[in-house]
Amino acid sequence: MKLNSNNNISPNLGGKRPRFNIYWVWALIAVLLVGWSLMGSSDVAQKTNWDNVKVMIEKGDVQKIDIINKESAEVFLKPDKVDAYAEQKEYKGLPKQGPQFVFNIGSLDYFQSDFESTLAQYKQNVPLSFESRRNMWTDLLTGILPWILIIGVWIFIMRSMSRGQGGGQGGIFNVGKAKAQVFDKDSSVNITFKDVAGLEEAKVEIMEIVDFLKNPNKYKELGGKIPKGALLVGPPGTGKTMLAKAVAGEANVPFFSISGSDFVEMFVGVGASRVRDLFRQAKEKAPCIVFIDEIDAIGRARGKNVGFSSNDERENTLNQLLTEMDGFGTNAGVIVLAATNRADILDKALMRAGRFDRQINVELPDLKERAEIFDVHLKNLKLDPKLDRDFLARQTPGFSGADIANVCNEAALIAARHNKKFISKEDFLAAIDRIVGGLERKNKIITDEEKRVIAFHEAGHATVSWILEHASPLIKVTIIPRGKALGAAWYLPEERQITTREQMMDELAATLGGRVSEQLTFGEISTGALNDLERVTKQAYAMVAYYGMSENVGTLSFYDSTGQSDMAFTKPYSELTAQQIDAEAKQVIEKAYKMAEKVLREHADGLKELAELLLSREVVFTEDVERIFGRRKKDIERERREAEAKAKAEGGKPAGEEPQAGKQAAAVADPSAKSDKSETAEPAPVAPAVAAPETE
Repeated sequence: MKLNSNNNISPNLGGKRPRFNIYWVWALIAVLLVGWSLMGSSDVAQKTNWDNVKVMIEKGDVQKIDIINKESAEVFLKPDKVDAYAEQKEYKGLPKQGPQFVFNIGSLDYFQSDFESTLAQYKQNVPLSFESRRNMWTDLLTGILPWILIIGVWIFIMRSMSRGQGGGQGGIFNVGKAKAQVFDKDSSVNITFKDVAGLEEAKVEIMEIVDFLKNPNKYKELGGKIPKGALLVGPPGTGKTMLAKAVAGEANVPFFSISGSDFVEMFVGVGASRVRDLFRQAKEKAPCIVFIDEIDAIGRARGKNVGFSSNDERENTLNQLLTEMDGFGTNAGVIVLAATNRADILDKALMRAGRFDRQINVELPDLKERAEIFDVHLKNLKLDPKLDRDFLARQTPGFSGADIANVCNEAALIAARHNKKFISKEDFLAAIDRIVGGLERKNKIITDEEKRVIAFHEAGHATVSWILEHASPLIKVTIIPRGKALGAAWYLPEERQITTREQMMDELAATLGGRVSEQLTFGEISTGALNDLERVTKQAYAMVAYYGMSENVGTLSFYDSTGQSDMAFTKPYSELTAQQIDAEAKQVIEKAYKMAEKVLREHADGLKELAELLLSREVVFTEDVERIFGRRKKDIERERREAEAKAKAEGGKPAGEEPQAGKQAAAVADPSAKSDKSETAEPAPVAPAVAAPETE
């Protein structure tokens, strides 16, 4: 922009002429059409009808009549009669030249007949002529305007498709271009490794790749080669995509981000074309990182597509990806990161070394990592100063990072709903209950008899889980309907990597405690234990067929950890073995049932007291159960070991006698619940923080 001597803005903006715009042509056409219509509005014949023309013929004022296109008639007055008509008020503006009047004739045959009879009646001689006339502007509009509209619409569609594909030249041909987001040093990516809590092992391997890109000579001097790819594998919500975002924020190299579904298109060959274009862009900006989220959308094992039908387009896309990652072409400096929670269905050729050299497991966070994740999400919340953050981590075993973020947000919403000034412990507990169990349904219609059955059912769970040594300790039990459940019990399981047969039997007995309590109290059973029976059955079959915890079946496992078994339609064992598995699973459940029955018979008074307390208060906590049954033997044993270790560290005598309360708790525990053997099982999934609610 230039300034003249008077410090005013000069109209000459750098001497640049305005760019041509197609809309100028449309505006010019519109102006011409309006001008033509206005210019043609002067000296236009006035409209009339045949009756008025008859009067003019009778007076002898008509010079001639022309029939135009067999549709309308133009009336010419005699020159000496025009002024007389123009002076009349109704004919004001009558043209001096050309036809003065015009009217529609309707039927040509009827008009000619009536015209001839009128001339004979009034004894006048008026020539009648016929003329075919075409309007140049009408022909122009009807002939050219449709083509102009078609071309204009075509140009509009092409420009729209070009913008949709990222702009640039090519229009519709840009459909084969990769739609990856590019982050470089000029992009504002605010997420770094400091914002990713937990995942320490995963961050170490990811940071090594980033360090290789920053300082490649340190590794090349020793002959090391940069990894070609790293696959992030883990359950949903564990932070795989966030870890990739942190890489984009930490690395000083270009970062391409694209989803696996972006390669899938209805057009044949588009997926492979986009893969080629993505790696072409990556090679131009090497060294760089390419991140493919949800790679299972295109990386599914070939020949095993869902529905028993092949998808050639997806397989072609995968073939092109395999070639680009490790083919004859060189991709020096291009590292591929990918994320998926379905690593078991990926093609083996994609998983081999040379393509994805590293497979980084991003697992559910443990207690320490959950505390770190809570610290990240609690930064912007107004919290109660007395809130124990370690308590929140202990209350959420099995929760992913996304679940913890949801808990924090839900707790803030609950506190705001109750007009609180800060978020307290109760709000977080309510948020956990809301996420795990569902929304409370206090208005659900339940009869008193049904409510009593539900109370004894939940009290049975609570009693057995409290008495048996290896069962998960109770946190809270309620008979308020929540979600699809009529009642629920919350437990705090140990975060262990292996589980023994003794521990699994105690868990089975605690799960069956509700059904046993119903039968002992009312002499009949209900449908409320559906979910319990489902979980118990699956666990019993897993013990027999997967973990080798059966003497008759033996130390065999029919579990397929790869998920790609070729025997999808046949069982990997004989019919005799299947009968043995069924019998052993049934025997395991019967043994657990008897364990629960023995505990509930020995503590019938405590069961009844706990059930009555549930009926009156609807919610019972750990303190109430401890008051009724005493402290758990396992807690007393743990405190005794801690005291002995402390005394030994201080050089004193180990603690001798256990507290009196401990003796009472040991007396109520069931020593027969222990099995003869304590077999070590394979690592089992971490149990949820709350037992799955029972459904009707």
